[in-house]
Amino acid sequence: MATAISLRGAPLAAPRARYSGRLVRASLPRGGARVGRRSLSVSAAAADSSGLAPIAGAPAWDALGGVSVLAAGTGDAVPLTDLWDPTEGVAVVALLRHFGCFCCWELASVLKDSMGRFDSAGAKLIAIGVGTPDKARILADRLPFPVDSLYADPERKAYNVLGLYHGLGRTLFSPSSAKIYSRLDYIKKATKNYTLEGTPNDLTGVLQQGGMFVFRGKELLYSWKDEGTGDHAPLDDVLSACRDVPVA
Repeated sequence: MATAISLRGAPLAAPRARYSGRLVRASLPRGGARVGRRSLSVSAAAADSSGLAPIAGAPAWDALGGVSVLAAGTGDAVPLTDLWDPTEGVAVVALLRHFGCFCCWELASVLKDSMGRFDSAGAKLIAIGVGTPDKARILADRLPFPVDSLYADPERKAYNVLGLYHGLGRTLFSPSSAKIYSRLDYIKKATKNYTLEGTPNDLTGVLQQGGMFVFRGKELLYSWKDEGTGDHAPLDDVLSACRDVPVA
């Protein structure tokens, strides 16, 4: 069974770093992670809904070692940690909810439009969604989105390992979901070719929430767990994490 990780106790060098409601900002020692809002630990609700108990302090890289995802273009299984250089490669691992989620089409559109910025930061984009490769290709074809950067996780293994939220309350009733109303114009533009056909056949997948993680080699630099549908990581913070070099 996969093991969910907890980011409780992620070392933050600045002792006065304060919770700002959006991001805990602090300088980071080697091995530490800039931790996104409300992601310092896996909540009991998240652990219960995934059926997995988090193990405090388990490194994200090690926890992901047994997780494979399916390439959208070919359907081939690929070990997730093989997708970037484990020595010093920088990777942005964006976990979408599922390929039939209109907010995920919006996020995928933002990520696609930011590919040049990721390239400039020396970061590789890896986008993962709940569903099968054929569902992933619907998003890739209709949005469109680069199929070489898109992967499917039909059993939600990466989501469970990383302790991302799953459940009816987070999906439909989270106050964090209300922020999508401030982006309705962009969502409408990003979803002009949207279709429900990308929805996973296993409908438990529609209750999955996403997240965003930035790795430099095996080191986790940034972590964000969506509190609700459409509660995406601030792109500027993700890009900043890509560019930051942790202080030894």
